[in-house]
Amino acid sequence: MKRRIVAELFFTKGSYKGIPAQYSVRIELMLDRFVVSKEAEDMNLPGYKFHKLKGVMKKEYAVSVTGQWRITFKFFSEDAQR
Repeated sequence: MKRRIVAELFFTKGSYKGIPAQYSVRIELMLDRFVVSKEAEDMNLPGYKFHKLKGVMKKEYAVSVTGQWRITFKFFSEDAQR
């Protein structure tokens, strides 16, 4: 299953399928933060390694779950989307 779909199912339906157990709590905390964020910079918390992406994804941002896992997102008005 593609990671984008895995993250979407985790966020919308609470499905843990495809989410490594050791990352589930961190991902859940990050997604909870998305819900209350009003702008992209609200995700700039210690340890999240928040950054703006470049190239074809230059309108998106990312936070780091682990060295290999990232959550990428866009902000439209006051809503994070991904």
